[in-house]
Amino acid sequence: MATAEVKWRVRLPSEANATGRTFGNEELTLLRKVLESGTLNCTKGTFVNQLECAFAKRLGVAHATAVTSGTAAIHAAVAAVNPNPGDEIISSPITDMGAIAPILYQAAIPVFADVDPRTLLVTAETIAPRITRRTKAIIVTHLFGNPCDMDPIMSLARDHRLIVIEDCAQAFDATDRGRIVGTIGHIGCFSLQQGKHITSGEGGLAVTNDPDFGRRMRLFHDKAWGYGDPNPDHYFLALNYRMTELQGAVAVAQLEKLQSSVRQRQKMAQRLTAALEGMRGVHLPRATPGATHVYWKYCLSSDAANIGELARLLRDEYDIASAPRYIQKPAFECQVLRDRCTFGKSHWPYDGECRADDPPVDYDPTHFPGALQGLASILVLPWNERYTEEHVDYIAAAIKDAITRVDRRRMNHG
Repeated sequence: MATAEVKWRVRLPSEANATGRTFGNEELTLLRKVLESGTLNCTKGTFVNQLECAFAKRLGVAHATAVTSGTAAIHAAVAAVNPNPGDEIISSPITDMGAIAPILYQAAIPVFADVDPRTLLVTAETIAPRITRRTKAIIVTHLFGNPCDMDPIMSLARDHRLIVIEDCAQAFDATDRGRIVGTIGHIGCFSLQQGKHITSGEGGLAVTNDPDFGRRMRLFHDKAWGYGDPNPDHYFLALNYRMTELQGAVAVAQLEKLQSSVRQRQKMAQRLTAALEGMRGVHLPRATPGATHVYWKYCLSSDAANIGELARLLRDEYDIASAPRYIQKPAFECQVLRDRCTFGKSHWPYDGECRADDPPVDYDPTHFPGALQGLASILVLPWNERYTEEHVDYIAAAIKDAITRVDRRRMNHG
């Protein structure tokens, strides 16, 4: 090793393979049952329905629909809101494109609220200035496992008669003032993608207590065909987002492990926070007041000038694959939105009769100082439920050593 402080090298478990996942005989047993039944389609099978019922019961909601991805869950939610062409849906600029593209596919326009530069979460204060007469809904993203402050957001939504969709892809089992995220807004969306708290490779769930939203999401995920209705039909434009029985079986087994996985993530995160507490120039993750953080990733921040060098040292010297900035650019800078690359050359729904009486949607970066500042200073550490004290102590020692080296180089070149 290049330094005296870190005298050992530890290979960290990765959520990209079995080392960082909780797969075992439970998943294999249920998969075998599916294959032996010969029924892989959820319309005839039992495991996807079992997953939906178990997930709804766990959250205490009336309706849960399993779909093919977290993107599909967001799409089902936006479809349930049923915006008119040219309507606006407010979202976070720090999110995956899978949470934004469904807005455009439902003929609405994504509008972005700025974020708190420390938490990277949208707030009622940042959402309020973005509301217009065309606003239909708000999508709040509980980033890295840390919930948004929901009470002020819900109050704002009530005042403006807006629907709130919670993007909980990174926040399984997180709570805000004792309420599980996904149950506070009108609709909650979850992802079962490979790197989430529990996984079936791909997959998602959309939940609600509203019977109208519940039915519309159920219809939307299966081409809007009214299974079980007296005279079923394809009632509206919709897609096939049905989850397979194979995914459902894995997700059923994974759901049983969610609580222990979350607790281990939290326990190890608390250990790392205690180890790094008091380091000059380093800001550690803190849960939103009244909330519980479930640590999809461990996100710290430091002087923006240090982040790139810190990430390089962690990768090259300690084999810790951290992610500076988390995303390379905020959503409003992505070409698809910046250049309105939507349907053919039409730029629809940004342009056209549906927006004839409305001002152009403005993605000027100067509207988002919190997002730009926050992204420039964050470092996202890999995290999963297979981390042990040895792994965390290694990460802590590596970070301390790397930051010391970065500081020393800056002083030498100062």
